[in-house]
Amino acid sequence: MAEAEPERDTGDLTETNLTALDPGSNLCLFINPPSCSSLTTKELQQNWRAAKKRERPVRLLFEIPSTRIIEHSLSRYVVYEVVLMRSGSFDSRRVSVERRYSDFSRFHHRLLEEFNEELEEVLLPRKLLTGNFSPELISERRLSLQDYLAKLYAVRCVRHSPLFPTFFTEHEQKRAHSLLRAGQFGPAVEQLQTVLETEEKLLPWQKPTLIVPTLSALAVCYRDLDDPEQAFAAAQRALPPVRRYGQKHYRAALLELLVDLGYQLGRPVAQLQEELTVLRDAERGEVSSRSLKELVIHEFT
Repeated sequence: MAEAEPERDTGDLTETNLTALDPGSNLCLFINPPSCSSLTTKELQQNWRAAKKRERPVRLLFEIPSTRIIEHSLSRYVVYEVVLMRSGSFDSRRVSVERRYSDFSRFHHRLLEEFNEELEEVLLPRKLLTGNFSPELISERRLSLQDYLAKLYAVRCVRHSPLFPTFFTEHEQKRAHSLLRAGQFGPAVEQLQTVLETEEKLLPWQKPTLIVPTLSALAVCYRDLDDPEQAFAAAQRALPPVRRYGQKHYRAALLELLVDLGYQLGRPVAQLQEELTVLRDAERGEVSSRSLKELVIHEFT
């Protein structure tokens, strides 16, 4: 069941909450009126609209700059490097993943099951029956897939759908969790960092809970790598969206880990301990008693 986003109280139009009125606009608005107290509501609204027009919306850009051919004893296929980056000066980092045409095809069919009418004009490049490994055809398909991703992103319901980030992170998440379950925490961290960077690109269009499983897995890995500082930082970052969206199973497990690590690091943990006690007492056993590591291990199996 999808988690319900809590209602927002916009309150009076002030410099502080003007940007909160439209969290889906992906605009960075900086309004500096002479004095908020001296402006009428109408003037504040006019200032907000003017600032909104001046700012360019943040967009997600896709580039497929390269391809490579993978050869196995019984198979041969092309993988495409997909680069994600936010537009303008909002993002100077590029993160990339590799996907096969079959990955694009599965993704497209999943989207059609949910958004068939909205995607009537968004077509996936056709599968090639011959000449798959011709440099000219590979280059043509590379550009076609790049254009396909841009068109998908332009459809609002698609870019806000959980299916969208799944396409860019599912393989890496599964690989990372396989490594984690095998006790290979160092390589798992490398994979999880790539996933986290990718998810951060998508956060303006996704709920903040998107990064909770990844941060939780990083916290578990860092703890087993005897790096309590990094583990504490990852768990601490995951806790606010968990609180906000009522993810009770994660909340209890994160609090438990933070209390344990806090004692180890000499951090103040009294409030965290009290929150955990209140949570468990209030739920009367309904809150999962699994540790964070147990929760993480069962993800992406």
